[in-house]
Amino acid sequence: MNLAFIPSPSTGVIELGPIPLRGYAFCIIIGVFVAVWFGNKRWVARGGTAGTVADIAVWAVPFGLVGGRLYHVITDYQLYFSDGENWVDAFKIWQGGLGIWGAIALGAVGAWIGCRRRGIPLPAWADALAPGIAFAQAIGRWGNWFNQELYGRPTDVPWALKISEGTNRVAGTYHPTFLYESLWCVGVALLVIWADRRFKLGHGRAFALYVAAYCAGRGWIEYMRVDEAHHVLGLRLNVWTAIIVFVLAVTYIVISAKVRPGREEIVEPAAAEPSGDGAEPEADASGTTGAKADAEASGKAGADVEESEDDSSGTGDSSGTGEKAPEADGTPQKADRS
Repeated sequence: MNLAFIPSPSTGVIELGPIPLRGYAFCIIIGVFVAVWFGNKRWVARGGTAGTVADIAVWAVPFGLVGGRLYHVITDYQLYFSDGENWVDAFKIWQGGLGIWGAIALGAVGAWIGCRRRGIPLPAWADALAPGIAFAQAIGRWGNWFNQELYGRPTDVPWALKISEGTNRVAGTYHPTFLYESLWCVGVALLVIWADRRFKLGHGRAFALYVAAYCAGRGWIEYMRVDEAHHVLGLRLNVWTAIIVFVLAVTYIVISAKVRPGREEIVEPAAAEPSGDGAEPEADASGTTGAKADAEASGKAGADVEESEDDSSGTGDSSGTGEKAPEADGTPQKADRS
């Protein structure tokens, strides 16, 4: 008998008056907000403008949700279209069932549309959002805990997940694969943040690193799961998907580093353009911002005016006669203020 385990919630729905708050949907929503918030911070740090990430996410998130659901329904079609099943359940996304592979793939299409509308390179936007997506996945996986789904093999380890008896469920304690993946995603996010700072990743390589690192963990976590899934050559379909996507991501990193080394200088052209009055919003080549340059120019102008007043009063005369020493061409000579 296992005396130590992680309990599952008695219900996945919290009733707020007439509004049911479903734990799965709540985790997904919180994850999206975290991804956009953190992605915005990284985008601004790269030289973009605040709000751009959210504007593009308006396109990426709906596409991602549709893509994630389509992947799940297609790969687990027997849950909705076999004898005795109701195909309408395929639209009940709040009951769980989002495939990350489809979410990323179709979400990228939505992001591409949003980036084209803003004149922004998609790889740079994806690099900024990459660790935020990993954090979002870490949060979203707790939705599986609310639904008591996607757990691993039976076990009696102290951190085992207790599952109650229900439809297609047998009561017992199992490996909490949702927790394993959640912790792995946090590690992936931290890895991408560190590598991006250390190696100045650009042109989509930070996003590719996120994809490769996630796939490395998803492969062994998927292997532990016991929920129904299609198998190919003895391995679950998602394991093969993780292997293939991992190879593609690593290949992209290697080729991209050779073809387009370094990082983008400008990620959002509109943010780098000078304002209408000619003032530069960003630092110039010498590292002086427009505001600092104006202040220096004003100080220099003030010094010139003061110098002119000193000259007119005769204080700048090195001879002390109050008269300005003429130059060779007869023009007045400024006092030496060195």
